[in-house]
Amino acid sequence: MASPLRHNRHRTHPRHLVLARDTSFSYSFLVLPAEQRQAIGLVWDFCRAVDDAVDEAPDAGTAAVEIGRWRDEVGRLFGAAAPLTPQGQHLKPVVAAFSLSRAPFDDLVDGVEMDLRHTRYQTFDELAGYCRRVASTVGLICIEIFGARESRSRDYAFNLGLALQITNIIRDVAVDLKTGRVYLPQEDLAQFGVTEADLRAGIVTEPIRRLLAHQCQRARHFYTAAAQAIPDADAHRLVAAEIMGGIYFEILQRIERSGYDVFSELIRVPKAVRARIALAIWARGQLSALSYRLFSRA
Repeated sequence: MASPLRHNRHRTHPRHLVLARDTSFSYSFLVLPAEQRQAIGLVWDFCRAVDDAVDEAPDAGTAAVEIGRWRDEVGRLFGAAAPLTPQGQHLKPVVAAFSLSRAPFDDLVDGVEMDLRHTRYQTFDELAGYCRRVASTVGLICIEIFGARESRSRDYAFNLGLALQITNIIRDVAVDLKTGRVYLPQEDLAQFGVTEADLRAGIVTEPIRRLLAHQCQRARHFYTAAAQAIPDADAHRLVAAEIMGGIYFEILQRIERSGYDVFSELIRVPKAVRARIALAIWARGQLSALSYRLFSRA
């Protein structure tokens, strides 16, 4: 759900959120019916291709051309013309079958383009606009495939996308620095007395600890907002997204338990733990769905 795209191959949707078929998300999508699982995979492939085309371009001029090409391909997904890429050709029937909306795809391309123009964000509001485009948009696409139609499900997707992307940003501070990017808002660095040189030193000083604790609290706010937005009628349709959120929340907790040391190693969730999280959330979802059906018939 997220965000889904760039920077590094280790990142779920490289710089962005959730567009790589890595093991973190395979646990989420195993609970989906086959048709939905295939549709999500084709969305992933399309969005990953957009990101790779820009990320792997040899220069900014070529990347800008690629952005234009993929904007046209989104138009073909939703228009009469046939897509030109294999990813678009495979995805177009999914767009029709699930009545997908165009706006999230356009926003996603805008988010990829932002990484051509921005390596720093002055305020959290500016960063949130980026997160919305590269992560929340993916969630909005997913909930349509899941069949979640309640308006509050859109609020859920928006907030969960922000939570996941902020978690990504915290986890990847050291890796992003190597590519010349700092996603932590500049106003926050100033507030806590942290410089980019301090971050490059890779030592968790007290100012850095307070800076990253602030970011973790911000992520927790959006996890909570997402949980509060889940409508009862769509809860059983959002189990895959909840598993994704549960795994990423575990990443956040591990960052906190490490004392905010995101420099020594990339913080991951072991496979066995991911499996336990997925099973627990799936079981809770089954019980919730049963309770909703019983009470709605009463």
